[in-house]
Amino acid sequence: MTTLIQPRAATVRGVPAVDGGRLFNRLCAVCLTLFALIWLVPFASAIATSLRSDGSITRNPTPPFAGGWSLHAYSTARNDHPIGTWYLNSLVISSLAVVFTVVFGSMAGFALAFLRYRGRAVVLALVAAGLMLPSEALVLPQFIEYRSFHLLGTFWALVLPSVAAPISVFVFQSFFRGIPVALIEAARVDGASWWRVYAGVCMPICRPALSTVAILTFITTWNSFLWPLLVLNQTRSQTIPVGLASLVSNSNIQYAEVMASSVLGFLPLIAVFLVFQRQIVQGVATTGIK
Repeated sequence: MTTLIQPRAATVRGVPAVDGGRLFNRLCAVCLTLFALIWLVPFASAIATSLRSDGSITRNPTPPFAGGWSLHAYSTARNDHPIGTWYLNSLVISSLAVVFTVVFGSMAGFALAFLRYRGRAVVLALVAAGLMLPSEALVLPQFIEYRSFHLLGTFWALVLPSVAAPISVFVFQSFFRGIPVALIEAARVDGASWWRVYAGVCMPICRPALSTVAILTFITTWNSFLWPLLVLNQTRSQTIPVGLASLVSNSNIQYAEVMASSVLGFLPLIAVFLVFQRQIVQGVATTGIK
């Protein structure tokens, strides 16, 4: 009869070996804490600065509690600048970009995942190449294109470029490829058209990818600065990032007012992320694991 002998943990001079899994978890926790602090320190500094007066900031810029706290900078930023209009513009542009990107990106991803047609490999290669192309390289051609269509100064000049985002097509295409082929074939055997398969079979089960594309598109469009700065030439039609940049003057910088406006600008993004963070993680994990 053979007896299995369990191996003992290796010891060095009587000291038991360190658990590798536990050590790795602690290392990950330390790295996560450091990255969280790197992000939270500027955020806390911006909030503390926005609650102080300009005089106290000029005298003692470092101490966060010097001079006391007040909401004067927030009321000044709201009364002296059309921040409400900038909020509404950013919200309308970001919402329209989300709707069009989700619709057209999912249709393109579905076609690349299931349909077989001539030139499919070329289209897929162009989408992959678009992921490596910096957006700044497209500024001049897009400006000439939208000027020829007389769209400069309108919201459509900001919405339409985000519709053709390669990352949205890639996310949907990766998710659709993970759907069992038997499910698609069963729907086709039952007489469903490709449009019915897309709308009735695939879209209801791709909520993680849909949420990921929607949230990333909303955040990217909301934070966009260079392109709105070029195409929107009126103050009341500007978005939050462009409007906040106009508050900074070379001669006299109102630090508290600028920080208060910045806090008001990124609070919606933090709220969106906190509410939908589970959908973001689930969507990225689902599209990456087959």
